Amino acid sequence: MEFIDYYSVLGVAPTADDKAIKTAYRKLGRKYHPDVSKLPDTAEKFKRVAEAYEVLHSAEKRAEYDALCAARSRGFNGQPGQTNSGFYADNNAASNQEFADFFNAIFGEAGSRSRQQHRQQPGFDESNPIKGADVELEWPIMLEDTLADTSKQIEFVMPHAGHQTGPLGTQQSIKKSLKVKIPAGIQDGERIRLKGQGSPAADNVPSGDLYLTIRLLPHPLFDVEADNLLLTVPLAPWEAALGTKITLPTLSGKIQLSIPANSQAGQRLRLKGKGLVGKQSTGDLIAILKIVMPATLNDSSNTLWAQLADSACFDPRREWSNLA
Repeated sequence: MEFIDYYSVLGVAPTADDKAIKTAYRKLGRKYHPDVSKLPDTAEKFKRVAEAYEVLHSAEKRAEYDALCAARSRGFNGQPGQTNSGFYADNNAASNQEFADFFNAIFGEAGSRSRQQHRQQPGFDESNPIKGADVELEWPIMLEDTLADTSKQIEFVMPHAGHQTGPLGTQQSIKKSLKVKIPAGIQDGERIRLKGQGSPAADNVPSGDLYLTIRLLPHPLFDVEADNLLLTVPLAPWEAALGTKITLPTLSGKIQLSIPANSQAGQRLRLKGKGLVGKQSTGDLIAILKIVMPATLNDSSNTLWAQLADSACFDPRREWSNLA
């Protein structure tokens, strides 16, 4: 397996922090999502983006990957006294094998997000199985898809059904397309069982089952906290001070939100019933206020800020005086 530069896949620098990595994944994940994108090779691109995020958002996996990158870089730069071009070829092959080992350790020996496995049952015999192999597959959906029952057309390739052979006895994979009902309120990690949609078996033995694990794709704007949605709302200082009305996005449309005067940074405003559909009830949308200063100020603005500073008689660090 050839080495994959996961930083390039997400379009971030190797020094990118967790926030930059998450932001890149949110944008690319929706760009290449099978329900949205009309670009060629969408499924493969989405899979690669998801792989990159799974490695880079985990501190432990990222450290292992960075160590592999560092070793690979040293190898390509050569070592003192190494002039034989064969060194680079040998090192390249070794590095790719190390990456293959790393990849398989993270994603499994099948090298993909789907895997086949036999369900061991009493009396199970490989020569006379009770049924075909079960197949497990992860499928990403958007937060919007959880608000109501919906149907998804999923396509996947079942790796190497053992009894099916092509020319010269080679094993053949099976491409399948299914329409699956996704129930409202489904949560990340929940599984849907599709009986008889797994790997077929020989001699009229029933096919295995397909287990579809749902993964919620991160949203560009909203974070998820149980059934609640969290939305950071940027405000100008004067909006926070004087109060205002703003248009707020939700998963089902736009609404008006009143910002009270004298609002504080980090203050939370709760909008009942605008969150995710839960098992018992619908969650809320929680708007978290963030006060943002203009990037630049002209002379007139600076004069006004100076006048405000003189007239406000406000010390935001007043409590510190009791600790000195």
